[in-house]
Amino acid sequence: MSAKNIQFLRMTYLRGPNIWTYRSVMEALIDIGELEDFPSNLLPGFNDRLKTWLPQMIEHYCTPGVRGGFFQRLDTGTWAGHILEHVSLELQTRAGMSMGFGKAREAGPRGVYKVVIRTDHETVGRTSLEMARELILAAIHDTPYDVPGAIAKLTDLVDALYVGPSTASIVEAAYERRVPYIRLNAGNLVQLGHGVNQRRIWTAETDRTSAIAEGISKDKDLTKNLLAMCGVPVPEGQVVDSPAAAWAAAQDIGLPVCVKPSDGNRARGVSLDLSTQADIEAAYAIALEQGSEVIVESFIRGSEHRLLVVGDRMVAASQGETASVIGNGQNTVRELVDLQINADPRRGSDGSLPLELVKLRDNSPEVLELARQGLTPDSVPTSGQTVLVKRTGNMTTDVTDVVHPDVAAQAVLAARMVGLDIAGVDVVTPDIRQPLGTQGVVVEVNAGPSLLMHLNPAVGQPRTVGKAIAEHLIPAKENGRIPLVGLMGDGDTTRPAKLISWLLHLQGLYTGLACADGLYMNQRCLQSGRAMDFEQAERLLVNRSVQAAVFESDARRLLTQGLPYDRCLVGIVTSMPKAAPLEDLYPGPDEKMPGYIRTQIDLVLSNGYAVLNAADEAVADLAQYSDGGVILYAPDESESRLNAHRAEGGRVGFWREGQLILAEGSKEQAVLSIQRPAVARLLKTDTLSQSDMLIAACAAWAMDMGADLIRAGVKSYGQTTAA
Repeated sequence: MSAKNIQFLRMTYLRGPNIWTYRSVMEALIDIGELEDFPSNLLPGFNDRLKTWLPQMIEHYCTPGVRGGFFQRLDTGTWAGHILEHVSLELQTRAGMSMGFGKAREAGPRGVYKVVIRTDHETVGRTSLEMARELILAAIHDTPYDVPGAIAKLTDLVDALYVGPSTASIVEAAYERRVPYIRLNAGNLVQLGHGVNQRRIWTAETDRTSAIAEGISKDKDLTKNLLAMCGVPVPEGQVVDSPAAAWAAAQDIGLPVCVKPSDGNRARGVSLDLSTQADIEAAYAIALEQGSEVIVESFIRGSEHRLLVVGDRMVAASQGETASVIGNGQNTVRELVDLQINADPRRGSDGSLPLELVKLRDNSPEVLELARQGLTPDSVPTSGQTVLVKRTGNMTTDVTDVVHPDVAAQAVLAARMVGLDIAGVDVVTPDIRQPLGTQGVVVEVNAGPSLLMHLNPAVGQPRTVGKAIAEHLIPAKENGRIPLVGLMGDGDTTRPAKLISWLLHLQGLYTGLACADGLYMNQRCLQSGRAMDFEQAERLLVNRSVQAAVFESDARRLLTQGLPYDRCLVGIVTSMPKAAPLEDLYPGPDEKMPGYIRTQIDLVLSNGYAVLNAADEAVADLAQYSDGGVILYAPDESESRLNAHRAEGGRVGFWREGQLILAEGSKEQAVLSIQRPAVARLLKTDTLSQSDMLIAACAAWAMDMGADLIRAGVKSYGQTTAA
């Protein structure tokens, strides 16, 4: 390769737990060529250029463990692979996807490294690495590089591909409680939990959000009628079908009035405090553009508030304010809006920010508001003149702690009356600290409310609304998990996996199995072969019928895909694979393999078990990595590691004179005899081996199956074509 270059040899997206971390990473195999002889302190001007372009990297602690630690490494000399790791992570952070985890390790051949970065999306991770390479080479060769432009492109990519901030808040809250999650589409549809215990969210809507309730919430007039029936105060109003009818309704209701679409959202098309025929008829046309019908309502003086209801409680509240500009005698209203309102970094047009950009479109409520002040968007206000631009849709201030209990109760009742489990209830009142009484009203109940105003208020305390929604779906004492069993070895785990699946099936659980032979659901083969691949295996966890699942994997899939589940109840390692068949993946010598295979045991839950082959020293030594208990097994009870574990009160399994024994300390039970005709038949036909039976019996014991069930399961194995 050419001098001072970085070449990507391969990029691998590890979607599940892997040899680096529990979460998804991008692993890049790179060749830095001559740069192996040029650490950063030997590249003239490189460090200064890099620090100037990305000064925020002073926050990277790196190995020194202090602020500025990475910059210290640059000054003392570090290599291109390490620099690539930090630059790509920084680019992701600047683009709005802060990950924080990375590694750079020599892969074996001189100048070849594995660079690993955390990323939640393959395309974003790949692009950040590619951009980081270009930036580093530009800094090395002292050529220009548009850092702001690169960050802007990566930001657009994150906005387009990453889950929205509302969804992310729910997912992160669930993850903190060890609730597993799976993203089901390219948007914001996410599954929390596995199999039969899963729940689903789509931003702030859930699988409990009924279509009927959502339909009711979109019909503002129907919503008001239902709320009025149960005593919730609402504004008087009428649905109208023409500008003239709007004026007539306004006179009937009493001026001033509000005109809005019957099925709009985010305050679009809403005009407030209207008292003249011209304004009301103009507002009718504006509202009709945003909805299918138009409502004229009495205008209630006070501040607008959004109360977020989750389940049976109000969890957050935000208060709105008007948006105004102050004239300087030089700029037009349109220019002032961009300078004084839209310049706020919390405003945007893609729905990812809590406040929307204010746009002065023709025939919009904002332009109507200006007209009522004798202005147009191109008018130049005098110096010091305050111009009201927007009355609604500016939820800026958190008021959760001061909402009167009666107001909160009315909001919960309104959500329940509509039928929504999560709702944004809009309240207009001059003082949210007082009961609504005759001073305030509920004006709308919205499905799928935005959470941004509560997560990132302009004023006040951010609220953990994602946590509230996650706990609403999966209560605090639950985790959404089903029993999962993971097996890894060296080509000797398919038959034990199938036998374990059969035992779970006999226990009455609808069981999924992903193994080398295929994908099985409740003993029915859905697909032959290739079921150990990540996407195929993950199908078991998405299926709402699955109550338990068994996954066979191997070292190659661990190194190239990651495991398809985040944790398991039982983790089994039968033998330690060799490195030779994996040479294309640069695994290093055999001595490194235990460091990779330990991943299977790292995933064992605290209430689970690692099942390990005591006859294989490298496998038995993995016991130290189990967060749960350990069951060691061996062909016979003379194995020293097995005896040492048993002497400490641990669980063990072994064969003794043709009897399969499960023991815990001094207690033991005979589970199976090879003298039984059904067992002898399985051994004679090589349907199962004694090792297969022992492994499966230990796994079943780890899941509290009794000896009778294990015995019956082994004896009946293979009597159906599905098995």
